[in-house]
Amino acid sequence: MGTDELHSRKVQTLKAWTSFVENGDSTDSVVRPEILSSWTRSVAAVPTGVEAAPMSDEDETASLWQDSPLQEAVAGVEAELRRTAEDGDLVLAVTDAQTRILWTYGGRVMRRKAETVNFAPGARWDDQSVGTNALDLATRMATPSMVFSAEHYAPIVHNWVCWAAPVFDPHSGRQIGVIDLSTTWDRSHPIGLATARVMARLIESAMPRSAYQPTALEDLIGQADGGPVGDALESEPGLVMRLLGTAEVRHDGQRLLLNRRQTEILALLALHPEGLSLDRLHALVYGDQAVTLSTLKAEVSHLRSALGGQLASRPYRLTMPVTTDVDRVLDLLRAGQVARAVRAYGGDLLPGTNSPALSELADYVAVAVREALLVDPEPAAVLRYADLAPYDVEVVEKCLSVLGDRHHTAKPLLKGKLAAASR
Repeated sequence: MGTDELHSRKVQTLKAWTSFVENGDSTDSVVRPEILSSWTRSVAAVPTGVEAAPMSDEDETASLWQDSPLQEAVAGVEAELRRTAEDGDLVLAVTDAQTRILWTYGGRVMRRKAETVNFAPGARWDDQSVGTNALDLATRMATPSMVFSAEHYAPIVHNWVCWAAPVFDPHSGRQIGVIDLSTTWDRSHPIGLATARVMARLIESAMPRSAYQPTALEDLIGQADGGPVGDALESEPGLVMRLLGTAEVRHDGQRLLLNRRQTEILALLALHPEGLSLDRLHALVYGDQAVTLSTLKAEVSHLRSALGGQLASRPYRLTMPVTTDVDRVLDLLRAGQVARAVRAYGGDLLPGTNSPALSELADYVAVAVREALLVDPEPAAVLRYADLAPYDVEVVEKCLSVLGDRHHTAKPLLKGKLAAASR
């Protein structure tokens, strides 16, 4: 993206921010839903004239950093992190799970800018402390996030662009912090978000086995249903949908009471963030069933009311952050994290659905999980999967074959699963 395009984008975001701050306009056609949602939280807690992020106790922060598994991981890859900061004239920050900065390193220009706004160890960068920013979004949404120029709520960072990615403990799946990369808005580049993801994976690769590690028994038989992956999902802001196994929909933490058809409609909208026309949504929900468009409109109207109006029309689309366990499972499979994907997999997608689109997606997810396990039959993951698909003996047999004559505490349980399925 050239400088002229970036400048035009900066002007557009500033216009939207000014309209929101001065007039309370939602500007939902211009601003991304997650930015607007964060602005709404920020306006009640942060004055636009905030001059710097608030600081925590310096000694407490130093102690937290020394006791954190992040400290050892960052130390192991610090040379790569510093080189990235220097090459791109970035300031890098690593936070804890509460978005408190624990470590920073900056290039020459950005280091000075960071110091003026307390972008430093001990500073609290949640949006209730300093307004909308990428560190907070990545923490809240558990996904890589970017905030450009006046998308930040606080004017002190309107000249910044920030990319942040969550950092997970690879042994437990828990999100334990984020890494953020920041520079001036005119240096924005499409590769920024990908670089944040790479830096997060780099830190995870150096992570020691930590205090968040589940017990061997929990890891073996998956007693904590869904594990840390499920816990993280439930704490997401906006719309959170569990569609695998038992369906559940939450809006900003509150469970919505929806009928089966309304859940299916909402699922399709969640899985099509670009939006769907009335005719297309009807086809995906009902197929060739003789159901009128007015029936679908009535269901959508109910959903719009339940979501506080955050469902736009022409096309129908959700105007809030959306998280689904389907996306979570598929993202983990794409990343090669099969065991975590299986922990997040609660079973078939909306069992018994007669929506042709959802039936097709259910088959796709089930096959993707199964095929991933056949390639990487990690014993604990196979045991978890066998609880959900007790008659799929091929996956269990594959796991036992890979284990061979090696001793493993999972082998008796796997053989028991195989015997039970063969009766």
